[in-house]
Amino acid sequence: MGGVLSRPSGSAPGQELREFQYTPGDFERVRRLLYQQAGINLSATKDQMVYSRLARRLRSLRLRSFADYFSYLEQHEEEWQQFINALTTNLTAFFRENHHFEMLAAHVRKHAHERRPLRIWCSASSTGEEPYSLAMTMIEALGSFAPAVEIIASDIDTGVLTIARTGIYPEDRIEQLEPARKKSFFLRGKGAQRGKVRVRPELQALIEFRQINLLDSNWGIEPGLDVIFCRNVMIYFDKATQNKILERMVHLLRPDGLFFAGHSESFVQATHLVKLIERTVYRPALRGR
Repeated sequence: MGGVLSRPSGSAPGQELREFQYTPGDFERVRRLLYQQAGINLSATKDQMVYSRLARRLRSLRLRSFADYFSYLEQHEEEWQQFINALTTNLTAFFRENHHFEMLAAHVRKHAHERRPLRIWCSASSTGEEPYSLAMTMIEALGSFAPAVEIIASDIDTGVLTIARTGIYPEDRIEQLEPARKKSFFLRGKGAQRGKVRVRPELQALIEFRQINLLDSNWGIEPGLDVIFCRNVMIYFDKATQNKILERMVHLLRPDGLFFAGHSESFVQATHLVKLIERTVYRPALRGR
């Protein structure tokens, strides 16, 4: 089975033929469904990305058209997760936006004397580079491979969480790291694993990976967090959804907790919730709540 080649609706002769019929209406339906399921406000310019990613699902399921796929979604609840996984973007790297980790280390050292575990939530784990960077920062800042730290790393995409839990990456993913960090925190693969690296078990022991949809009514996270990393996540939500999620997250933070956002994110519309203290770093606005 499989699709027949079709020209995009309204396209000119000579434009790329598509394997599956794909109309502007199909694209708008995808946008609506993604918003309903995950709260993600997909840009109107992403029509080609949607086609290329969902076409893989159509081939895998041996469906003939996007209309067939929409029907399949309605009849097979388990496919919704594959739908979300296919359309979410997972750009990440170790120690991306390094100034955040430097500020985190200073914050952690300031609280190191407290007789309690430091609690961190990484709300967009992707394939794991960010939470493992958090774990490395904690080990370096506290001078121990077994620091009193609890890191929750979550993502809506179950596929990337599977990769994150293994902690195995192509060797070129750590090219930009300092030699000391490579030596301290990674094991090089041998034999069939040559060309790959694995994070040390001590890093994995600090992290609990979970699947969390930020639209869910219960995240299963207790208040009293010291730090939330929510970087390059809010850009996918509209302002109303951003404010709802931000308000819930802020109430999980300790009064002097830190909220780290992405480089292109700003909360000028939410000064009643957070106060900017450094570039893309915030603190709860109501410290005495």
